[in-house]
Amino acid sequence: MQSRSVIVVGGGLAGVEAAWALATRGVPVTLFEMKGKKFSPAHHSTNLAELVCSNSFKAARLNSAAGMLKEEMRLLGSLCMQAASRCAVPAGGALAVDRDRFSEIVTETLLANPNITLVREEVTAIPAGPAIIAAGPLASDAISEAIRDLCGDALSFFDAAAPIVTRDSLDDDCLFTQSRYDRGGEDDYLNCPMNKAEYEAFYDALVHAESAELHTFDRRKDVYEGCMPIEVMAARGKDTIRYGPLKPVGLRDPRTGHRPWAVLQLRKENAAGSLLNLVGFQTNLKFGEQKRVFSMIPALKQAEFVRYGVMHRNTFLDSPRCLNADFSLRARPDLFFAGQITGVEGYMESAASGILAGLNLLRRLQNMPPLILPDVTMLGALAGYISDPTVKHFQPMGANFGVLPPIEPKIRDKQLRYAALSDRGLDTLKDIIRKEGL
Repeated sequence: MQSRSVIVVGGGLAGVEAAWALATRGVPVTLFEMKGKKFSPAHHSTNLAELVCSNSFKAARLNSAAGMLKEEMRLLGSLCMQAASRCAVPAGGALAVDRDRFSEIVTETLLANPNITLVREEVTAIPAGPAIIAAGPLASDAISEAIRDLCGDALSFFDAAAPIVTRDSLDDDCLFTQSRYDRGGEDDYLNCPMNKAEYEAFYDALVHAESAELHTFDRRKDVYEGCMPIEVMAARGKDTIRYGPLKPVGLRDPRTGHRPWAVLQLRKENAAGSLLNLVGFQTNLKFGEQKRVFSMIPALKQAEFVRYGVMHRNTFLDSPRCLNADFSLRARPDLFFAGQITGVEGYMESAASGILAGLNLLRRLQNMPPLILPDVTMLGALAGYISDPTVKHFQPMGANFGVLPPIEPKIRDKQLRYAALSDRGLDTLKDIIRKEGL
């Protein structure tokens, strides 16, 4: 049993999971949550683990990335998964919950644990002792400023991000590798050329596509000018994006021997090159519209999008520069971060990071080595991604099979491949839980 008390800042999904992981293993926890005295623009309930957007936790089947992650959480004793099972509502193949009942169950269960003390007040400074910061994407100005003072310029307040696709889903016959003017490595960029007819069809679809509605607190005109959505740029004129992110100059299509009419460049998102970023394609289009319009680019006609472009308020660290794979701060190992502030994206991804942060703070208190899950597990792969120093243009990431190492030889059927990836990861995690006594 541990007697040393720790602090958890933030009562969202990540914070409650971190507190639960510690408290159920004998560690006294003081959980700070400002709701009740102060609310963010998106929060209204005084309950913990409030769901502010969808009430869906995505796919339930184990041969999906979201389902695999949720099963890993169950194996690790997740409070959120226990609560979800008690208030699930019909949602086809997804796990969805009665949002108010879900928050009630989490709050009641958490507060019934004698090792947890809830303090309803805003934290404005970084705690001095062992602590976990799970302040969320709408962290208050005061705690955000304290984090920025601690981490320097490695804190973002707005997520203006381009879509990410898997390398395996691209059409190799419609792309080529080359850096513009041959500057840089030969495979630094994958180029997706378009001829004039292809570009004009793509352009027409882009300027007529439907954008997502922004909340008031998501609107940032200064950021929009600096990271302009591709559809806004396109609306300024037919050739504007051909002189911007789709400019073909300095490139030659080996299939024709000539410069293409327009070129989308793809940049590696991870060291393995299994994930690729659509360079310059920050966008506020609805997700379905992104899939429809961007798939008109020939190389992307069968593309698997593991993350769609977004433009919204999102406080998150440049984690590859700041965090270890156990979610501890490199500059201060007794301080951990959890949730969307670390760059994981999604309800369950945030909650899962809280579990791992809690388990690792416990291990630090016990003078044990950190628990670094292997990258064949979904949580281990996400932890590896957010702490990978080779990731130079960091974007938040949710659960997807593209972050996992492939199974060789490759299984061609996608559903069979996903099932094999899930089975491999879950079997690995079960072995770790048994050996480590988790």
